[in-house]
Amino acid sequence: MEVNPYVPDVHFEQIPIKNLVSSQDYQRHLSRDHIQKAAKHFNLCQINPVKVSRRHGINYVFNGQHTIEIVALVSGSRDTPVWCMVYDELEYEEEADIFANQQRFVKKLLPYEIFMANIEAGNDDQLIIKALVESFDLRIGGKNRPGCICCVATLEDIYHKYGYEILERSLRLCVATWEGDVDSMTSNMIRGVSHLIVAYEDLLKEDMFVEKVGRFSPREISRIARERKAGSVGYAEAMLTLYNKKSSSKSTLRWARLYEKK
Repeated sequence: MEVNPYVPDVHFEQIPIKNLVSSQDYQRHLSRDHIQKAAKHFNLCQINPVKVSRRHGINYVFNGQHTIEIVALVSGSRDTPVWCMVYDELEYEEEADIFANQQRFVKKLLPYEIFMANIEAGNDDQLIIKALVESFDLRIGGKNRPGCICCVATLEDIYHKYGYEILERSLRLCVATWEGDVDSMTSNMIRGVSHLIVAYEDLLKEDMFVEKVGRFSPREISRIARERKAGSVGYAEAMLTLYNKKSSSKSTLRWARLYEKK
C-alpha cells in the first residue's frame, strides 16, 4: 500500500498500564493534585490515546503520562489497558523533540468558547450563570462591549469559590453603581466587588456603596487601583478607600478584615 506522507506511520494497541514506561528525563514531573482532581471528574469519552514509542521492545510514553495515572487511579489497577498510538523505533531525541513541540501550534480554547460549549452541552453551572447575567439585562459575549460581560472565567470562579449568592450580589452591585458602564464589567472590577462582599458581608451597605463609590467612574477606580496593588485586590482597596471616605467611625469598614481568609 502506498505510504501517505500526511498520515503518521503508527498503529493502535490496547496496552496495560503496567507495561508502559513514563520516566524519561524530558517529561514533566507528575502532578498528584492534577491526577486527583481529574480522577474526581473522570469521563471515559475525554480520554485521549496515549502516544508511545516502542524502542528496543519497551513502550515509552512520550505523551499521556498523566492520562495513564488517572486511569490507574480510577480503575484501581495498573493491569487496566489504555489505547495507545504506537510509533515504532523512534530515537530518544525524536521523542523529546515531539514532546517539546507538539503543543507549539495548537490553538487553545478561549474561556468564552469553553463556556458556550458547556451551554450547548446543557451543563447546569454555565446555564445558571448565563441566566443570572441575563436577569440584569446583560449578556455573555466574547468581546468587551456595552451590555456584555466577556470575563466568563471570572464569573465561573466566583460562582464555584463563593456560590450563587455572592456572584448575584456582585453583579447587582456593579449594575446599580455604574448602570452598566462597559468598564464596570471587567474581571478586576467584578472580582474587586466580590472581595468586599466576601470580606464584609452585611457590614457592606449597598446603598452607601452606590452613593459613595458610584461618584467615581470605573476608569478613575482603575487609576487609583494601579497606585495600590496589582490585580483585583488593588481594585478592592481602591473601592474600600472611597467607601470609607468621610464615613463615621460606626460605618467605617475595618481594613484588616479585607485580608482575613474566608
